[in-house]
Amino acid sequence: MYKVLRTFLFCFDPEWVHYISMNGLKVMCKINILKKMLSASFRPKDDIHLSLSKKIYNLNFLNRVGLGAGFDKNATYLNELETLGFGFVEIGTVTPLPQSGNDKPRLFRLPKDKALINRMGFNNDGVEAVTERLKNWKLTTGKLQTANCRLVIGGNIGKNKITPNEDAWKDYETCFNKLHDYVDYFVVNVSSPNTPGLRELQEKDALHKILTNLQSQNLKFKHQKPILLKIAPDLTNEQLDDVINLALEIKLDGLVASNTTINREGLLSPKSQIKNIGTGGLSGLPLKQRSTEIIKYIHQKTSGQIPIIASGGIFTGSDAKEKIDAGASLVQVWTGFIYQGPSIVKQICKVL
Repeated sequence: MYKVLRTFLFCFDPEWVHYISMNGLKVMCKINILKKMLSASFRPKDDIHLSLSKKIYNLNFLNRVGLGAGFDKNATYLNELETLGFGFVEIGTVTPLPQSGNDKPRLFRLPKDKALINRMGFNNDGVEAVTERLKNWKLTTGKLQTANCRLVIGGNIGKNKITPNEDAWKDYETCFNKLHDYVDYFVVNVSSPNTPGLRELQEKDALHKILTNLQSQNLKFKHQKPILLKIAPDLTNEQLDDVINLALEIKLDGLVASNTTINREGLLSPKSQIKNIGTGGLSGLPLKQRSTEIIKYIHQKTSGQIPIIASGGIFTGSDAKEKIDAGASLVQVWTGFIYQGPSIVKQICKVL
């Protein structure tokens, strides 16, 4: 059924389809009987949830399958994504000030490769608006959820495009402090290829300043939140070693591996199409092998000391199992959700 719908939807602009589809799902979830039908169709059964629950970072994840950052940038669709069975959702990337992102078109499909290319550019409503939305979400769902049965929310944070790199740590601090009471964990995003100069912040000295400052800020709160770092798949082994050494040195809570890639090698799509699309981060199936390699490398180098959330090329239960076998604790989907449809969580959980 979804394959037929996907063929139709793929006739239209990807970004437009994203908002139309999710807003349509939002309307359906406001009708109680339709929400129950959606939940029954796409949410994993309770016995599967129980068998796949995972406690990590002192958080109880209902299952290991989450939705990566960039899909629900503004915390607009949490109720709907919970209905589809996700164990956790990472909102953002959130920046201190609202920004419109890069010029459109900025999201492109590569169906032959089961991939996407995006150059969104951290478009989001800004931390004030997102915080208010999360506050309302907590108020409306708090009475219905318990610690052992609730959607875990991650906050992916970044810097504004206009902020110079030497002041980037201030943007991360602002987002961290504003969101602290309303998310369960944080992911520091310095690895998107779509904000000029951002990846320079992956260098050890810049990273050390950003992360240690956030750890200092964390101690000011009664309850500390886990801080993770999202890394690029384009790092060399030497750069990965720097990240690993820093993570161990400052006792970072975890890593997300990995973000989108600027690599275009081995694609099945015509070179002319790739050239016409231009710059942007590639996600989806072409990223699968490199993401797994990075996870395995980090896991072996650290003897499993650093928890890893796997992201990149996860479409099926066997893909998710591959990541977990490589050393990941949790998995995130994004592009796989677009190509596989709303049953992706249920199908992955069945295999796991």
